[in-house]
Amino acid sequence: MSYSNHSSTSFFLTGLPGLETVYLWLSIPLCTMYIASLAGNGLILWVVKSEPSLHQPMYYFLSMLAVTDLGLSVSTLPTMLTIYMMGVSEVALDMCLAQLFFIHTFSIMESSVLLTMAFDRVVAISSPLHYATILTNPRVASLGMVILVRSIGLHIPAPIMLKKLPYCQKRHLSHSYCLHPDVMKLACTDTRINSAYGLFVVLSTLGVDSVLIVLSYGLILYTVLSIASKTERLKALNTCVSHICSVLLFYTPMIGLSMIHRFGKWASPCSRVLLSYLHFLTPPVLNPVVYTIKTKQIRQRIWCIFRCGGRSIGHIQGH
Repeated sequence: MSYSNHSSTSFFLTGLPGLETVYLWLSIPLCTMYIASLAGNGLILWVVKSEPSLHQPMYYFLSMLAVTDLGLSVSTLPTMLTIYMMGVSEVALDMCLAQLFFIHTFSIMESSVLLTMAFDRVVAISSPLHYATILTNPRVASLGMVILVRSIGLHIPAPIMLKKLPYCQKRHLSHSYCLHPDVMKLACTDTRINSAYGLFVVLSTLGVDSVLIVLSYGLILYTVLSIASKTERLKALNTCVSHICSVLLFYTPMIGLSMIHRFGKWASPCSRVLLSYLHFLTPPVLNPVVYTIKTKQIRQRIWCIFRCGGRSIGHIQGH
């Protein structure tokens, strides 16, 4: 089987199959989603930074989530827009490897941040009197550093290993951006080591994180059910709604996409592309909306921005 050398290797990305004639029109909602993601997450970061009353662990973790969502949006943006706005689907090997590194790194970062936010909720509900002493600013910073090192460190080998592989002349990817399994299957050689490493990364990050998040909510439910007052039980559970929504937004499309890749040979290429869009595009857009709706302090601060000249919540409440 013929294969290409690295100096001339490039891949061809895929948009929504069968809709090539309306790609330019499809770029309008896609651009709108990207603008909403950048604006929404940027606003969350600015609100947390500018409002002293939000300088607490919960909102620091929310800021971390906003940063990862911004990273995901920026990572998928270049190839998505070139496909739909300019009709260019070809991407060079080095750019493809760089893109898949950042996409997978920010995905693992998002999973790690969601796990950390679950831990935050466990501490807040199970040990409210010790919350401030357990989640101090240095510990929050340490958790952020662990998330960063873990996400980057686990994904550095992936593009290096893919770079060394010879690729077949048929180089059409099945998504609008480069993903590790998608690139790996185009190699004209044995990829069992690459596949095993990819599986290890997924199981040791997304797999472990999802199990720990479920266990965290098991502990939260156990604690909440021991509360005598129904009102207090509902109040405690209400603080978890935003996080549960973010977890579902992140993990549900990912599980569906994984199932289709492994067992869904019957699935159309269009359904795979759409599900990947749901996984990578909707969380960065909807997470800021969910947290703005469900978090009173953030909602108040945003309201003040537009109606009170940007003054702090404390200043408004003082009057």
